[in-house]
Amino acid sequence: MGKLKKYLFIGCFIFLAGMSAAWRPIQPLQGSHPPGQVDVEEITFEQKLGAQVPLDLNFLDETGQEVQLSDYFGLKPVILLFAYYECPMLCPLVLEDMTRSLQGLRLTAGKDFQIITVSLDPEETPELAAAKKAAYLKQYGRERTDHGWRFLTGKPEDIDALAHAVGLEYAYDEAADEYAHPSGLVILTPHGRISRYIFGLNFPPRDLRLGLVEAADGEIGSTIDQLFLLCYRYDPETGKYSLFITNILRIAAIASALALFSFVGLMLRREKDGQNIAGGTSKKSPTAREIPEGLID
Repeated sequence: MGKLKKYLFIGCFIFLAGMSAAWRPIQPLQGSHPPGQVDVEEITFEQKLGAQVPLDLNFLDETGQEVQLSDYFGLKPVILLFAYYECPMLCPLVLEDMTRSLQGLRLTAGKDFQIITVSLDPEETPELAAAKKAAYLKQYGRERTDHGWRFLTGKPEDIDALAHAVGLEYAYDEAADEYAHPSGLVILTPHGRISRYIFGLNFPPRDLRLGLVEAADGEIGSTIDQLFLLCYRYDPETGKYSLFITNILRIAAIASALALFSFVGLMLRREKDGQNIAGGTSKKSPTAREIPEGLID
C-alpha cells in the first residue's frame, strides 16, 4: 500500500493545483467603445449584444411583396447582413465569402436558420434583389433553400431603424456614388435579440456554426457543437471565437481526476486480488491421510 498511497498523494496534488489555476476569477471582455460622429472616412459597427431589434419594420421581399421583419422570426436563429445590390466592390466580396462559409456548414438555410440580406440603398428594387438572390442561391447549391434566404429592399426610415438597432453606421459618398459601410454580419436569436457579430470579410464556418448554435440556445447543432462551445469563447472585441484556455484547463483537470481515480481503483483491485491468491495458496491442501477411511476405495 505504500506505493499506492504515494501515487494517490501526487495525483491529488496535481489535480488540486490544476483546479486552482482553472477557477481563477475571469475578467470579462469589454465591448467596443461608442462610435463617434458619422463620417464617410470613418464609420463604425457598434456592438449591441443583447439588444432587441424592432420586428415591426416593413420591407419588400425579392418578389415585390410587402413583408414585416417579424415574418422571419419566431422559430430559428437569423443571420442579418447589410449590403446593396449594385455595390461594385465590398458587398459582392462579403456575400461570396459568406456563401462559401455556408457551404462548409452541415446546418442549412431554411431548415436550421434564416438569412436576411437588407439593401442599404432605398432606391434599389425587388427586381435587383431577385437577381442577386438567384445568383447566390445557385452558388450556395443547397436544395429547397428559397425561403431560407431573403433579399429585402425598403424605405429609408426602416433601413435606418434596423441599422441603428444593430449598431451599423453607413453613409452615401456622393463623390464615389457609393455607400460606405463596415463589413460584417449579425446573428440574432429566434426572438430578434442580438446574439453575436462576426466582422470583416472572412466568416469562418466554425464561427458561423457556433454563433448559430448559441443563438438557438442549443436547439440546433449536435453534442459536438456544445463541447466546442466549452473550448471556444466569443470575443466581442474582434467578433471572433477563440480558444478559451480556462475551460480547457477545467476539462483537463476533470479528465485527470477521472483518470487518477480509475487508476487508483484498478490498483486497489489488483492488490486485493493478489492478497486473495496468496491467502489461498497458504492453506494446507487435503491429503489422502486426512480423508476419512470410509471414502477411500
